[in-house]
Amino acid sequence: MDIQVRVWRQSGPTDTGRMVSYDVKDISPDASFLEMLDVLNEKLILDGDDPIAFDHDCREGICGACSMVIDGTAHGPEKATTTCQLHMRHFKQGDTIDVEPWRAAAFPVIKDLVVDRTAFDQIIQAGGYITAPTGAAPEAHATPVPKADADLAFEAATCIGCGACVAACPNGSAMLFTAAKVAHLGLMPQGQPERDTRVIDMLQAQDDAGFGGCTNMGECSQVCPKGIPLTLIGRLNSDYRKAVRKQL
Repeated sequence: MDIQVRVWRQSGPTDTGRMVSYDVKDISPDASFLEMLDVLNEKLILDGDDPIAFDHDCREGICGACSMVIDGTAHGPEKATTTCQLHMRHFKQGDTIDVEPWRAAAFPVIKDLVVDRTAFDQIIQAGGYITAPTGAAPEAHATPVPKADADLAFEAATCIGCGACVAACPNGSAMLFTAAKVAHLGLMPQGQPERDTRVIDMLQAQDDAGFGGCTNMGECSQVCPKGIPLTLIGRLNSDYRKAVRKQL
């Protein structure tokens, strides 16, 4: 299939950036979106041009590195799918595809489609640690966990930290990300000792990083490749209110 790709090109953080069009020919419908960009980059290199910079690592939908907005949607048109798992068969012959980086004040563009997601690391660091006895590993069944809590904690823990939720949010909010990281520890017995300080510190780090506020638009959960539910934000708000009241 032959397509045209319009890609955001930005040489550095201080460059204004612009959309540049490229023709890509003879792409297999079974190729992934990133493989299509690889083919385009090979052509650019052979022509003596600067290849398109984009993040990628595992290419298995696990690491969360691949981060780009495709035709106005974070990760592209397929629901619950990362960019690396998106295949060209979901596009048509002759399509013009727009590819842009995440757009958020807390995610400044480094080059082309690569953004700085250090702000997510700062939120995680603010969460600190869990208190656990040292020594030999405890028996697997030593601390009973209700199945409903275990299932919900596992669902929250599937967050891969890609940042699609931030890119899709009109406010550039990271509430779904923070909610997932707070919940997967707060739902487990091992996460209880620091539960209150964790939620307060992580939300403070989120605000300090420059993310916007949540107004319950729901765009974040719609584009999340792991299907993190919007209800976790409600749980986060509830935990925060309880933690603040305890400090009064």
